[in-house]
Amino acid sequence: MTAYPSADPRGVADAVTANVEQLLLGKTEAIRLALSCLLAGGHLLIEDLPGTGKTSLAKALAASIGGTSQRIQFTPDLLPTDITGVSVWDPDRRAFEFRPGPVFANVVVADEINRASPKTQSALLEVMEEDQVTVDGQTHRAPTPFLVVATQNPIDLEGTYRLPEAQLDRFLMRISLGHPDPAAEEEILTGRARAAVPVLRPVTSPEQIDWVRRAVATVHTAQEIARYIASIADATRRHEALRLGMSTRGSLALLRAAQAHAVCAGRHYVVPDDVKATASAVLTHRMVVSAQAEVRGVSAADVLAEVLDTVRVPTPVAAERT
Repeated sequence: MTAYPSADPRGVADAVTANVEQLLLGKTEAIRLALSCLLAGGHLLIEDLPGTGKTSLAKALAASIGGTSQRIQFTPDLLPTDITGVSVWDPDRRAFEFRPGPVFANVVVADEINRASPKTQSALLEVMEEDQVTVDGQTHRAPTPFLVVATQNPIDLEGTYRLPEAQLDRFLMRISLGHPDPAAEEEILTGRARAAVPVLRPVTSPEQIDWVRRAVATVHTAQEIARYIASIADATRRHEALRLGMSTRGSLALLRAAQAHAVCAGRHYVVPDDVKATASAVLTHRMVVSAQAEVRGVSAADVLAEVLDTVRVPTPVAAERT
């Protein structure tokens, strides 16, 4: 295994963040969330306008961890076997040989995922949930670590297929990058005028990322934090503006994301701020607003903000208690 300067979980997180920031200026929080998603063992959906750096973030993350990466451009004529691979007859061996598809990589960029048919989209479900692909009754393991970064545009919806709630739930987080602020955009313009786009080199390895993932799983979560997350879930289920609130899977996802966020901050325990920092990215795509509330212009983000304001926050001492 290649030795890298970072020898602690926070050092790895800081190194990856700084490396990706060479390509995406002014997007520290989005990069941190994407990294937290990777370290929590989840998958990421980036939903934003064209030209905001969705694919660049995915490719930069893949380059930074030193793993293999594949990009799949989703189109209406894409077939499930174009993603998972296919068994081909080998006349010399007189047997079928499995030819792996692009899904067998550490980071898989599913570009414009909503442009493919539901049948093709569903080809990702098994591998996203179980890190494996079954073809012709044979199971093939995906590499580790394994991360799917899917992108989709909220505009230009002609010829697209909306992701159903069951598939959205497979993504641990959904984030938006947004446009850079004027100062960052000016720096991007002047920097690109003087030099070419930087080529990112690995600052860690897949083995080291796996090590950090194991560290995330050991992050302490006090009873007060578990009660805090359960209270948030209960509040969403009873909220009059929601047709569908948080599921238990959503609660577990929020806990995993908060643990990863804590590791990135250099802590071995979760605090309420970790929960708040990751709540929007983890929960809004799992909540369904009622038709009446939607007519009033209420969004899932609005409801979540209200819930976070009303649910009692644990005191720091109680949250950190071992």
